[in-house]
Amino acid sequence: MKAPAPRNRTLQLSETERSHYCQKLIHLSEPVEPAALLDRTVCQDLFEVLDYLPTKFVDLLFVDPPYNLSKRFNQQIVRRRSLADYEVWVNSWLSRLVRTLKPTASVYLCGDWQSSPALYAVASQYFIIRNRITWEREKGRGAKANWKNCAEDIWFCTVSEDYYFNAAAVQLKRQVRAPYTDTQGRPKDWERSPNGNFRLTAASNLWTDITIPFWSMPENTNHPTQKPEKLLAKIILASSPPEAVVLDPFLGSGTTSVVSKKLDRRFVGIELDQYYACLAEKRLELAESDRQIQGYGDRVFWERNSFPLQKHIES
Repeated sequence: MKAPAPRNRTLQLSETERSHYCQKLIHLSEPVEPAALLDRTVCQDLFEVLDYLPTKFVDLLFVDPPYNLSKRFNQQIVRRRSLADYEVWVNSWLSRLVRTLKPTASVYLCGDWQSSPALYAVASQYFIIRNRITWEREKGRGAKANWKNCAEDIWFCTVSEDYYFNAAAVQLKRQVRAPYTDTQGRPKDWERSPNGNFRLTAASNLWTDITIPFWSMPENTNHPTQKPEKLLAKIILASSPPEAVVLDPFLGSGTTSVVSKKLDRRFVGIELDQYYACLAEKRLELAESDRQIQGYGDRVFWERNSFPLQKHIES
């Protein structure tokens, strides 16, 4: 195997590490209480687990399922299907996850432009759909006969009208490039700092400040559809208080669990692939000594390439 470049910080998993972290994974064969699941990774097919999960124990459900594309996830190959069949598949597991949610829970469902209609159709049967977040996935190849695809959707839903949302926790700090001042030359709705001029803005449903993990970032893994820690941090801070329970039934390489841990939430992750589940456990161990989240600091989210301490990571 070719040695990685000196600045390549992509997390790897040796066979020795895999054997070690495999011991931390759990497998369900009967119904369990929440205490048996909290802060653990379940390595199992979701459909084997659904009937064993507790009732009404989840505050925040984050779901990043395989999109309706043909794609390889380590040893698993997912095939594209018709939109109608994809909708049936989504309903087959989402309908059974509803009972795990508290009446005050929030739900976030990820998809691309092709799978998003199916997610909306199924979610609207069980939840109140509050908003559609569109985030810029700036990574990717251009297309010669079409527009470059660099946007994805996240449907924000709630179980009821009684739900938690903390808008103040997810403000975005933007650079001010044409600052306005009053007659005395004082900033109007922005502030001067040694690192530049900035303004705090309310979080919107259009996210253009997300950096996709890549080889020089310490959160990067070899998972093909890894979500950025910054993206999960926005969702977790907005829709769950400290100590809340966050469930991710398609955990992948563990971003949801890792960010939950860094932000003092409880978590439960379910992942079919043992390699990715072990990688999640390695990331959770690293999070015990490193709670940094790229692009988030001083209790605010920073516009991409503007956080002074992380320019070397994001540039």
